[in-house]
Amino acid sequence: MLHRVVITGMGVVSPIGNTLQENWHSLTAGHSGIDYINKFDTGEFPIKIAGQVKLDISERLVDKNAKRLDPFIQYALIAAEEAIDQAGIRDKTEVGVVIGSGQGGISNIEREHTKLTQGQLRRLTPYFIPSSVIGMAAGYVSSHFNFVGPNYGVTSACATSAHAIIDAARMIALGEIDTVVTGGSEATITPLSLAGFSRLNALCLDQSPSNASKPFDLNRSGFVSGEGAGVLVLESYESALKRNATIYGELVGYGATSDAYHITAPCPEGKGQSSAMRKALSMAGLNPEQVDYINAHGTSTKLNDKIETKAIRDVFSEAAKTVSISSTKSMTGHLLGAAGVVESIFSLLALNHNTIPPTINLNDADPDCDLDYTPNHAKQKKVDICLSNSFGFGGTNASLVFKKVA
Repeated sequence: MLHRVVITGMGVVSPIGNTLQENWHSLTAGHSGIDYINKFDTGEFPIKIAGQVKLDISERLVDKNAKRLDPFIQYALIAAEEAIDQAGIRDKTEVGVVIGSGQGGISNIEREHTKLTQGQLRRLTPYFIPSSVIGMAAGYVSSHFNFVGPNYGVTSACATSAHAIIDAARMIALGEIDTVVTGGSEATITPLSLAGFSRLNALCLDQSPSNASKPFDLNRSGFVSGEGAGVLVLESYESALKRNATIYGELVGYGATSDAYHITAPCPEGKGQSSAMRKALSMAGLNPEQVDYINAHGTSTKLNDKIETKAIRDVFSEAAKTVSISSTKSMTGHLLGAAGVVESIFSLLALNHNTIPPTINLNDADPDCDLDYTPNHAKQKKVDICLSNSFGFGGTNASLVFKKVA
């Protein structure tokens, strides 16, 4: 027997806010979280801007050991605490944890490797491995909250946390466990990470912070790196009803596919992306015209935005002309492995507030991107069903469909 999967808790820390409420306020106001990098001296460095989390860790983490961890684990703990408190599951122990990351503890790796190359082996922190491994975000959340269900991390580039949500949902649907804390975290505003993306010619060339991320705009030139974490509490419908929990939406469908085309570039025909959306809608038992809002992957790169537009047209046909779309990466930057869950949270907020977040900096529309991307200003609209897209390097694609629960 398959169980329905609902959302009973959400938590997020991102470049536009350190709580769910702050993020929603920034989204609806169209505030950009992109700014000049202050985490390291950019000097002659080619990249000067990013979407950084603006948070005093010491104010949100009381655990002394947690303060020694890489930021990607810290962000996960902070987002998890908000989601868990909202869901009211602190007293549960049979809870699973599936939290992913694209790059894990890369700042920790960079710092400790420098010590090694300088002949300071004995100065390496004993927290090096526990603070670097991708699965340790899930591990720390599990141990911190005494959750004894399955706990592990996943990684699949920019689709990481969407796949984490899918894994968590499957466990609940199959009746293996009734509650899973899931999501993703990323802290990649580091010299090595940004240099690597820069060498791929993937990053934005515009160094004017607030205008740099401009998905679907004719003058877009690449994505802006962002950091942060998002966490959802997924729960069986029966469990949520039994606890009289607030339900923020239901995950009714998902699709996961591969382009099988190129290690970094999307398939020009958008076949993998189209297939992921079709699979998600089919599982949900929905027709394209029933979708009210699409949170697009919308990276602000020349290829992605054009190809995602084509894929939406292919799947939605005539409905593509009327469905509301936006890329919230225009405000947060690209949170890489955390993007899928953070944008799922934004989709759920749109569902609950009947409001479409905008795509800011969309001032000169690309003729190849000719759909309704909600330019520059949020709009009120009844939202009952939304779809969130996450596509990543390696040709990996994931689409999630959320629905209001009557």
